[in-house]
Amino acid sequence: MPRRAVITVVVLIVAVFAARLAAQRSDRAPKGVAGEVTRVVDGDTIHVDLDGTDETVRYIGIDTPESVKPGTPVQCFAKRASAHNEQLVGGEDVRLRFDVERRDRYGRLLAYVYRVGDGTFVNAALVRDGYARTLTVPPNVRYADRFAQLQRQAREHRRGLWQAC
Repeated sequence: MPRRAVITVVVLIVAVFAARLAAQRSDRAPKGVAGEVTRVVDGDTIHVDLDGTDETVRYIGIDTPESVKPGTPVQCFAKRASAHNEQLVGGEDVRLRFDVERRDRYGRLLAYVYRVGDGTFVNAALVRDGYARTLTVPPNVRYADRFAQLQRQAREHRRGLWQAC
């Protein structure tokens, strides 16, 4: 095989691998708004510094047991869910991805949250590990089926709140 053909084949192979790697990374940390977590409120709510503005962010598609809701007693597994959320995102850089509605009636940003460092999809991780249940509120339903599948698996394997509560 002529040298020019070998070089062309090598360049094509490298280009294919580079494109696949870029696609994998874009799946893990999609485009959106980036910021730093400044405070974890509970299992499904955080504060994020977005370009100098402190925003309260509520995770889309999930609900963790209540630990700080006024007038509501602390629910089973609430403290563990909050602590796990702190471990996942406390002080971390995150990327927020939005669905159809960007804010709820309380003015909180509604987002799918990803850790920038490793691309962990936080909403999904909390459901998968049994720290959260699914909560589908149309029109924000992009990952509703995925969350439902993760919840079924967590329940079947008695992970987290599915064993404790």
